[in-house]
Amino acid sequence: MDIYVLRHGDAEERETGLADRDRKLTAKGKRDLKEVLKIARKAEVAPDLILTSPLRRAKETAAIASEVLGCKNVVETKNLLPGASPEQIWKEISTDYKVDKILVAGHQPHLGSLIGLLLEAAIMVDLKKGSLVRIETHGKLGPPRGVLKWMITTKLAKAE
Repeated sequence: MDIYVLRHGDAEERETGLADRDRKLTAKGKRDLKEVLKIARKAEVAPDLILTSPLRRAKETAAIASEVLGCKNVVETKNLLPGASPEQIWKEISTDYKVDKILVAGHQPHLGSLIGLLLEAAIMVDLKKGSLVRIETHGKLGPPRGVLKWMITTKLAKAE
């Protein structure tokens, strides 16, 4: 199974009176995501399902991924909230969905920890805003036994 890990793009700054869950993507954040996702589309990324955090910036990120990558199956899950356990999203992915390619849209540091879990490594990945990682996993039973295939950052996408 291929798991694509996508961090939300640049979002509005935290302001007094604006709940963190309501922060939306900036125009730059949307542009950067589209550049990364266009490269992913050229690499034949075509998820069967997109899972997203319920926070606005992640849902907007998932909507852009849905549009650019042509995946209309988008599902919100609390297991992608910033404070969620990476083990919970792996359990959800491996037991609840019968798909070969899945994209998850969420937040740091949760996604960095998820990547470490998928790779079975005691590492923390500093996933920059708008970056996309491809991990190939072998089987859904037990640990993910993942292999890192590639990462596209917004900086790399702009150099394309």
